[in-house]
Amino acid sequence: MLETRASRKRTKPEPCDPLSIERGVRQLLADKVTGNLAGVWLLVAEHLRLGTWDLLCGWTGQPTAQIEPRLALQLVHEAAICTAGIRADRTLHQRGGFELANGLPFVATDIAVHQLLAACTIRDSQRLQVALGKIRRASGHFQGKLLAIDPHRVRSYSRRRMRERVEKQGSRPVKMAQTFWILDADTHQPVCFTTATAARSVIEATPELMDLAEQILQPKPQSTLVLADSEHFSGELIADIHRRTGFDLLVPIPNRPAHRKSFQQIPEDRFTRRWAGYATAKVPYVMKQGGTYYQFVERTGERPQDWRYQGFLSTSDRDEVDTLTRDYPDRWHIEEFFNVDQPLGWQRAGTQNINIRYAQMTAGLIAQAVIHQLRTRLGEPFSAWDANHLAKDLFFRIDGDVRVSRDVITVTYYNAPNAESLRSHYEELPEKLAADGISPEIPWLYNYKLDFRFR
Repeated sequence: MLETRASRKRTKPEPCDPLSIERGVRQLLADKVTGNLAGVWLLVAEHLRLGTWDLLCGWTGQPTAQIEPRLALQLVHEAAICTAGIRADRTLHQRGGFELANGLPFVATDIAVHQLLAACTIRDSQRLQVALGKIRRASGHFQGKLLAIDPHRVRSYSRRRMRERVEKQGSRPVKMAQTFWILDADTHQPVCFTTATAARSVIEATPELMDLAEQILQPKPQSTLVLADSEHFSGELIADIHRRTGFDLLVPIPNRPAHRKSFQQIPEDRFTRRWAGYATAKVPYVMKQGGTYYQFVERTGERPQDWRYQGFLSTSDRDEVDTLTRDYPDRWHIEEFFNVDQPLGWQRAGTQNINIRYAQMTAGLIAQAVIHQLRTRLGEPFSAWDANHLAKDLFFRIDGDVRVSRDVITVTYYNAPNAESLRSHYEELPEKLAADGISPEIPWLYNYKLDFRFR
């Protein structure tokens, strides 16, 4: 038996053996379903294109008929519609077939989902990230030439005793939950992440993050430039990335008095004037821990009394002007990514159980991948919407019904925004998928096909 959400205030145990699940799903389809959450069915088509079901079956270690991969799909869809879970003050059942889209006749409660997640280890979630990343790389979601790395921290209100951090200079230290991310700066898509307790530093977490990226991208020697911030300036970390033949690192040198003094002592003839008020120099940099690298120094200002310096350390010899003026500004895309997609489950601290948190955030990574495919396919205006906007005005706002005829589940939308754009991509979906070499049968819906109608 599994605890399910029967209403806003009531839970109900339901049988969760394969036969009971199949009977429940087929009965719901036969009864027909209507509601305003029918928009989530658009993601089912993208799951077929991405291969989500095989990933979830591999992650949970269970075959198609079992409940575990279906609960994992519920978690992915909860992330996609930017909900933190099922609480007493809201419910997602009987709202347009949300439960059916997961291959279930019910919506499982948080306790049931947490029991699934607690059984998944960090290693399981990392393997899922690598498998997802390889699929996305093969699908062209990553270029793998320019990467941005950055920690992402959100305030935690846990009662546990834990290390406190100062996020902004001048503010008081507070409890933080932290994750560490790698983003493809050319396509603006996340490659992978890792998470840890608040006590873990960037220096300790980044090698593990680079291991995941190396497995996903499999870069050729010195083909990928990693853009970091000054928090990553550490001899130990720089040496670690330098040893990886596929990655180069560019990291700002902290603006400390000793570094500023060394910049000012660089001879004038080592600087090359690039344009008015901007000059650069490339000089060797020897780390105290050992290792010689390249120091790129920017100098701004026309008159000597106006000169300002900023230094960067590079593990490889490259053109400093292109690197500093073209490549490094692209690091800002990782902040844009957080602003656009963090509602998928990455803006809240959640539980301090690392296994559960890792699994929840990895489900959000799958949700982000299928939403990216949806945005790309539909174009404007959907491609410019952030995750909250997409959830509110696409997934939560479309009235529709779900019914079955022979071997096809038909979803009919009555008030879809930009219906003509949606119609061109989703009407006659089985034929479109077959033309792309994708099986139109949905494994978690007992090999029914899916089609859409727009009224």
